[in-house]
Amino acid sequence: MDHHNTIKTPHFSHITPEDLDHIYEPSEDSFLLIDALEKDLDLIRAICPAVCLEVGSGSGVVITALATALGPRCCYLATDINLRACRITQETGQANDVSVNAINTDLVDGVRSPVDVLIFNPPYVVTPSEEVGRGDLEHTWAGGELGREVMDRLFPRVSELLSSKGVFYLVVLKENRPQEVAELLALQGFSCTTLLSRTTGPEKLSVLRFTRNR
Repeated sequence: MDHHNTIKTPHFSHITPEDLDHIYEPSEDSFLLIDALEKDLDLIRAICPAVCLEVGSGSGVVITALATALGPRCCYLATDINLRACRITQETGQANDVSVNAINTDLVDGVRSPVDVLIFNPPYVVTPSEEVGRGDLEHTWAGGELGREVMDRLFPRVSELLSSKGVFYLVVLKENRPQEVAELLALQGFSCTTLLSRTTGPEKLSVLRFTRNR
Protein backbone atom coordinates (compact mmCIF):
# COMPACT_ATOMS: atom_id res chain seq x y z
CA MET A 1 0.00 0.00 0.00
CA ASP A 2 1.21 3.47 -0.88
CA HIS A 3 2.22 5.04 2.43
CA HIS A 4 1.08 8.38 1.05
CA ASN A 5 -2.46 7.05 1.12
CA THR A 6 -2.64 5.56 4.57
CA ILE A 7 -4.23 7.09 7.62
CA LYS A 8 -2.84 5.99 10.92
CA THR A 9 -5.14 5.46 13.86
CA PRO A 10 -4.47 8.26 16.33
CA HIS A 11 -3.07 7.67 19.80
CA PHE A 12 -5.77 8.04 22.39
CA SER A 13 -4.17 6.62 25.53
CA HIS A 14 -4.80 9.97 27.28
CA ILE A 15 -8.52 9.12 27.44
CA THR A 16 -9.29 7.83 30.94
CA PRO A 17 -11.86 5.21 32.01
CA GLU A 18 -13.68 8.04 33.75
CA ASP A 19 -13.81 10.01 30.47
CA LEU A 20 -15.40 6.97 28.84
CA ASP A 21 -18.29 7.20 31.29
CA HIS A 22 -19.12 10.47 29.53
CA ILE A 23 -17.87 10.30 25.95
CA TYR A 24 -18.13 7.81 23.10
CA GLU A 25 -15.28 5.34 23.10
CA PRO A 26 -13.54 4.90 19.75
CA SER A 27 -15.36 1.85 18.36
CA GLU A 28 -16.00 -0.19 15.22
CA ASP A 29 -17.91 2.67 13.59
CA SER A 30 -15.09 5.13 14.31
CA PHE A 31 -12.54 2.82 12.70
CA LEU A 32 -14.84 2.08 9.75
CA LEU A 33 -15.13 5.83 9.16
CA ILE A 34 -11.34 6.25 9.34
CA ASP A 35 -10.97 3.38 6.83
CA ALA A 36 -13.49 5.06 4.51
CA LEU A 37 -11.62 8.37 4.68
CA GLU A 38 -8.39 6.53 3.94
CA LYS A 39 -10.01 4.90 0.92
CA ASP A 40 -11.13 8.34 -0.27
CA LEU A 41 -7.90 10.19 0.48
CA ASP A 42 -7.08 10.88 -3.17
CA LEU A 43 -10.49 12.42 -3.73
CA ILE A 44 -10.21 14.49 -0.54
CA ARG A 45 -6.75 15.73 -1.48
CA ALA A 46 -7.93 16.56 -4.99
CA ILE A 47 -10.44 19.11 -3.68
CA CYS A 48 -7.69 20.83 -1.62
CA PRO A 49 -9.89 21.26 1.43
CA ALA A 50 -9.45 24.41 3.51
CA VAL A 51 -11.91 23.47 6.27
CA CYS A 52 -12.76 20.00 7.60
CA LEU A 53 -15.48 19.63 10.22
CA GLU A 54 -16.52 16.63 12.26
CA VAL A 55 -19.96 16.93 13.83
CA GLY A 56 -20.27 15.18 17.20
CA SER A 57 -16.58 14.36 17.45
CA GLY A 58 -16.66 12.46 20.76
CA SER A 59 -13.06 11.34 21.38
CA GLY A 60 -11.83 13.23 18.30
CA VAL A 61 -10.10 10.20 16.77
CA VAL A 62 -11.73 10.59 13.35
CA ILE A 63 -11.00 14.29 12.73
CA THR A 64 -7.51 13.77 14.19
CA ALA A 65 -6.88 10.83 11.87
CA LEU A 66 -7.85 12.96 8.88
CA ALA A 67 -5.72 15.86 10.13
CA THR A 68 -2.62 13.70 10.45
CA ALA A 69 -3.12 12.55 6.84
CA LEU A 70 -3.82 15.97 5.31
CA GLY A 71 -1.44 18.08 7.35
CA PRO A 72 -1.52 21.65 8.61
CA ARG A 73 -2.66 23.47 5.46
CA CYS A 74 -6.23 22.74 6.51
CA CYS A 75 -8.35 24.09 9.37
CA TYR A 76 -9.84 21.28 11.48
CA LEU A 77 -13.05 21.94 13.38
CA ALA A 78 -15.10 19.65 15.57
CA THR A 79 -18.41 20.17 17.32
CA ASP A 80 -19.89 18.29 20.24
CA ILE A 81 -22.80 19.08 22.52
CA ASN A 82 -20.77 17.55 25.35
CA LEU A 83 -18.14 19.90 26.77
CA ARG A 84 -15.93 17.04 27.95
CA ALA A 85 -15.95 15.56 24.44
CA CYS A 86 -14.76 18.94 23.11
CA ARG A 87 -11.90 19.02 25.58
CA ILE A 88 -10.89 15.43 24.80
CA THR A 89 -11.13 16.05 21.05
CA GLN A 90 -8.62 18.90 21.42
CA GLU A 91 -6.40 16.69 23.61
CA THR A 92 -6.52 13.91 21.01
CA GLY A 93 -5.37 16.41 18.41
CA GLN A 94 -2.54 17.60 20.64
CA ALA A 95 -1.47 14.02 21.46
CA ASN A 96 -1.08 13.48 17.70
CA ASP A 97 0.57 16.82 16.90
CA VAL A 98 -2.38 18.33 15.08
CA SER A 99 -4.54 21.30 15.94
CA VAL A 100 -8.27 20.64 16.20
CA ASN A 101 -10.57 23.47 17.22
CA ALA A 102 -13.51 21.98 19.12
CA ILE A 103 -16.72 23.97 19.52
CA ASN A 104 -19.23 23.13 22.24
CA THR A 105 -22.48 23.39 20.31
CA ASP A 106 -25.44 21.42 18.99
CA LEU A 107 -24.67 19.92 15.57
CA VAL A 108 -23.46 22.87 13.48
CA ASP A 109 -24.99 25.80 15.37
CA GLY A 110 -22.65 28.77 15.11
CA VAL A 111 -20.50 27.26 12.36
CA ARG A 112 -20.41 29.79 9.54
CA SER A 113 -17.55 28.98 7.25
CA PRO A 114 -18.09 26.87 4.16
CA VAL A 115 -16.92 23.35 4.94
CA ASP A 116 -15.06 21.25 2.36
CA VAL A 117 -15.07 17.95 4.24
CA LEU A 118 -18.02 17.30 6.56
CA ILE A 119 -17.97 14.15 8.71
CA PHE A 120 -20.75 12.80 10.89
CA ASN A 121 -20.87 9.56 12.85
CA PRO A 122 -24.30 10.25 14.34
CA PRO A 123 -26.26 8.59 17.13
CA TYR A 124 -27.84 5.97 14.85
CA VAL A 125 -29.25 3.30 17.18
CA VAL A 126 -33.01 2.85 16.94
CA THR A 127 -34.44 3.82 20.36
CA PRO A 128 -37.59 5.36 21.79
CA SER A 129 -37.65 9.08 20.97
CA GLU A 130 -37.44 10.09 24.62
CA GLU A 131 -33.97 8.58 24.91
CA VAL A 132 -32.52 10.99 22.35
CA GLY A 133 -30.17 13.53 23.87
CA ARG A 134 -30.87 12.41 27.41
CA GLY A 135 -27.45 11.94 29.03
CA ASP A 136 -23.81 12.19 27.96
CA LEU A 137 -23.61 8.62 26.70
CA GLU A 138 -27.18 8.37 25.36
CA HIS A 139 -26.33 11.47 23.31
CA THR A 140 -23.71 9.45 21.49
CA TRP A 141 -25.86 6.55 20.33
CA ALA A 142 -29.60 7.03 20.90
CA GLY A 143 -31.09 7.86 17.52
CA GLY A 144 -34.81 7.60 18.26
CA GLU A 145 -37.26 6.67 15.52
CA LEU A 146 -35.43 4.70 12.78
CA GLY A 147 -32.24 5.85 14.56
CA ARG A 148 -32.53 8.98 12.45
CA GLU A 149 -33.80 11.76 14.68
CA VAL A 150 -30.42 13.44 15.12
CA MET A 151 -29.07 13.00 11.60
CA ASP A 152 -32.41 14.13 10.14
CA ARG A 153 -31.87 17.45 11.94
CA LEU A 154 -28.51 17.92 10.22
CA PHE A 155 -29.60 17.04 6.67
CA PRO A 156 -31.45 20.31 5.89
CA ARG A 157 -28.29 22.23 6.79
CA VAL A 158 -25.80 20.28 4.71
CA SER A 159 -26.38 22.22 1.52
CA GLU A 160 -25.81 25.66 3.06
CA LEU A 161 -22.82 24.46 5.08
CA LEU A 162 -20.92 22.53 2.42
CA SER A 163 -18.75 24.39 -0.08
CA SER A 164 -19.43 23.94 -3.79
CA LYS A 165 -16.69 21.27 -4.00
CA GLY A 166 -17.50 19.87 -0.56
CA VAL A 167 -17.96 16.25 0.38
CA PHE A 168 -20.04 14.83 3.26
CA TYR A 169 -19.30 11.50 4.97
CA LEU A 170 -22.03 9.87 7.05
CA VAL A 171 -22.13 6.63 9.06
CA VAL A 172 -25.46 4.80 8.91
CA LEU A 173 -26.97 1.54 10.10
CA LYS A 174 -29.11 -0.62 7.84
CA GLU A 175 -32.06 0.23 10.14
CA ASN A 176 -31.62 3.94 9.31
CA ARG A 177 -32.84 3.17 5.75
CA PRO A 178 -29.80 4.47 3.86
CA GLN A 179 -31.75 4.51 0.59
CA GLU A 180 -34.21 6.97 2.13
CA VAL A 181 -31.32 9.09 3.44
CA ALA A 182 -29.86 9.15 -0.09
CA GLU A 183 -33.24 10.26 -1.47
CA LEU A 184 -33.56 13.04 1.13
CA LEU A 185 -30.16 14.43 0.20
CA ALA A 186 -30.83 13.95 -3.52
CA LEU A 187 -33.59 16.53 -3.11
CA GLN A 188 -30.85 18.99 -2.11
CA GLY A 189 -28.80 18.09 -5.16
CA PHE A 190 -26.45 15.49 -3.70
CA SER A 191 -25.47 12.15 -5.13
CA CYS A 192 -24.68 9.28 -2.78
CA THR A 193 -22.03 6.57 -2.91
CA THR A 194 -21.67 3.76 -0.38
CA LEU A 195 -17.94 3.78 0.33
CA LEU A 196 -17.58 0.93 2.80
CA SER A 197 -19.85 -1.43 4.70
CA ARG A 198 -19.05 -3.72 7.57
CA THR A 199 -21.10 -6.06 9.70
CA THR A 200 -20.18 -6.19 13.37
CA GLY A 201 -22.41 -8.49 15.37
CA PRO A 202 -26.02 -7.57 14.60
CA GLU A 203 -25.09 -4.18 13.13
CA LYS A 204 -24.60 -3.58 9.43
CA LEU A 205 -22.76 -0.26 9.22
CA SER A 206 -22.02 1.74 6.10
CA VAL A 207 -20.23 4.96 5.31
CA LEU A 208 -22.02 7.06 2.71
CA ARG A 209 -20.34 9.79 0.71
CA PHE A 210 -22.38 12.69 -0.64
CA THR A 211 -21.15 15.11 -3.28
CA ARG A 212 -23.02 17.82 -5.14
CA ASN A 213 -24.34 16.92 -8.56
CA ARG A 214 -22.27 18.82 -11.07
